[in-house]
Amino acid sequence: MPSIVPAPTSPDQRAWVVIPLYNEASVIGDVVRSLLPHFQNVVCVDDGSTDGSAAAAREAGALLVQHPVNLGQGAALQTGISYALAHRSCDFIVTFDADGQHRIEDALEMLALARSEQLAIVFGSRFLDDRTNPGLAKKVILKTAVWVTNMTTSLKLTDAHNGLRVIRRDAAARIELKQDRMAHATEIVLQLSRTKLPWKEHPVELIYTDYSKAKGQSVLNSVNILVDLVVR
Repeated sequence: MPSIVPAPTSPDQRAWVVIPLYNEASVIGDVVRSLLPHFQNVVCVDDGSTDGSAAAAREAGALLVQHPVNLGQGAALQTGISYALAHRSCDFIVTFDADGQHRIEDALEMLALARSEQLAIVFGSRFLDDRTNPGLAKKVILKTAVWVTNMTTSLKLTDAHNGLRVIRRDAAARIELKQDRMAHATEIVLQLSRTKLPWKEHPVELIYTDYSKAKGQSVLNSVNILVDLVVR
């Protein structure tokens, strides 16, 4: 693709944020409102939520796409990517989690890096510095996921299951996710590796909040990753 495109003034009109959304009504409004000063287009894909997440995202100012039933995070991510690519103004897609664990500052740094170095993909990694402490059990499982992913792709990552990514349009157009659960994180790396387009990792911090801990997301996601790695 592309020649270098200068970073636009805020809010960025050329980078679209895609957020898979499932039962995060209490936090999604704050996540969307924090993104909108920096990104003109924030797309939430509500994956059959039952707690009012869709209404909360829409009221906060997000573009909303809805699945009538829960299809899984991979399906929601694919829907959001396809929706963004249907708009000619989309040069980059930023994938972002709904639960408030990602930092906007990291997303902006990754996007600036992609533009300045003409990178097609920038992966966020919580293991390139010591700001994030996922806990021993989760770290072991995540490192196992990295090992499996690196064995099955041409990329050598330090963090294979981080939902914060920047993907240029030409790379995003080659994504066709079939895995609906946590295994989609390995699948998307595999598909991006096949593009042979330039990529880098960038250090990011994940914020494990009282909210996410109360929901048990850290342990649950670790178990889901392990199960999906075994059954794929």
